[in-house]
Amino acid sequence: MDALQNPTEPSEPVTPGDRPPRLGRVPLVDNTVAMLRDPLAFYDRAGDHAADVVGYNVAGTTGYFVCHPDLVERVLVTDAASYEKGALLRRSLGRFIGEGLFLLEGEEWRDQRTALQPAFFRERVAAYGETMTDFAARTAGEWADGQRLDVRPHMQSLTLDILGKTLLDVDIETTADALEPLLDALRRRLDPRSPSAYVPLWVPTKTNRAVTRSLADFQTTLDEVVAARRREDAAAREQRDDVLSLLLSLDEATMDRERLGHQLLTFLVAGHDTTALTLTYAWFLLANAPDAQRRLHDELDDVLGGRRPTPDDLFDLPTLDAVLNEVLRLYPPAFTVFRQPTEPATLGGYDIPTGAQLTLPQWLVHRDERWYDDPDAFRPERWTDGLEDALPDYAYYPFGGGPRHCIGMRFARMEAKLALATIAQEYAVEPITKPPLSLAMQITLSPTEPVEVRLRER
Repeated sequence: MDALQNPTEPSEPVTPGDRPPRLGRVPLVDNTVAMLRDPLAFYDRAGDHAADVVGYNVAGTTGYFVCHPDLVERVLVTDAASYEKGALLRRSLGRFIGEGLFLLEGEEWRDQRTALQPAFFRERVAAYGETMTDFAARTAGEWADGQRLDVRPHMQSLTLDILGKTLLDVDIETTADALEPLLDALRRRLDPRSPSAYVPLWVPTKTNRAVTRSLADFQTTLDEVVAARRREDAAAREQRDDVLSLLLSLDEATMDRERLGHQLLTFLVAGHDTTALTLTYAWFLLANAPDAQRRLHDELDDVLGGRRPTPDDLFDLPTLDAVLNEVLRLYPPAFTVFRQPTEPATLGGYDIPTGAQLTLPQWLVHRDERWYDDPDAFRPERWTDGLEDALPDYAYYPFGGGPRHCIGMRFARMEAKLALATIAQEYAVEPITKPPLSLAMQITLSPTEPVEVRLRER
């Protein structure tokens, strides 16, 4: 069994009423400089601290890292009604997705989540399997033995094709031409190493101007997509069951132009960039772990015998499931969860004031040696050796948790596994890019350099 048998109680008993320890002697200066210089290293400082709740102050924002699974569960599940997404996320993302499912709060969030949930029912998601494997096979068909491949752009194209067909049913090539410049601009604006991350969007920095321009272009493209859909006759509209159709079925008071744009951008970012990164990290890790890759190939050969996988096959592919679990443990694209208490709270014995920014970092919890033996190593087999039964519930939460867990989790996991299985039957990968990866905390946890592998036809 891979989980360590440490006590699960948060560390360091404290006197009720204590304030959490803080990072840095002069947090405002020290923390802001550290975040600008190397955000991951700043997070790691919190992970190295003896306490499970650690204070910080970045650019005037007072916050607390919350690094114990029991406390994460309390915030996301037990006391979820006492927390909201918070001012930091609204400031950074409100202009783009403030009316989308990710940032909505209260009754409006519940109503829209309920309206969209049918698009992610198990049977509906399973029906997308053939489309997912068709696009994955097409991607592999464009590759060649011995080719040197920068993986991420290929995975971005693959996941965008799948998302466009299955959830939005739009001309994805046209949409991609508008989406990719916006995503690129947003990544640069939201990168904590960039000064633009700390100033309002109206400040005319080069990055802010690029964001404003690309957002306008994207909205124009969405207007064209929506207008085309509304021109369809009633019979054609009734045959559609994608997310866009569900959104358009809501009355205009509920789903006006701005809200529709924010919802679509939410799904395009969450359903495209995150899964593309998961697949990118999977190929990188498999290329650098030939034994794990060989076990995956053996399982695929034994179970599938050369045919394409189906959603039903995934129940018989435990090694594939373990590979995905381990990829998401080591490199969770959604690398942290933010919450803000709406009333004074106590976590780990420490007092947390209303309005403080809570950072619940998967990046740290997933690599904590209290829960994982050899936590920085890629060891998929840990997931087939009783690990999940031994782990605290929120020692692993790549899709968040509680009532606001990712609505597309089932879709994303199936998509990643079907794509991996389809392509891995055709190719083995050899390493060109070696560990450690250079990473940036942008909208998602992203590599700063190409992630390259060498293809070997099987």
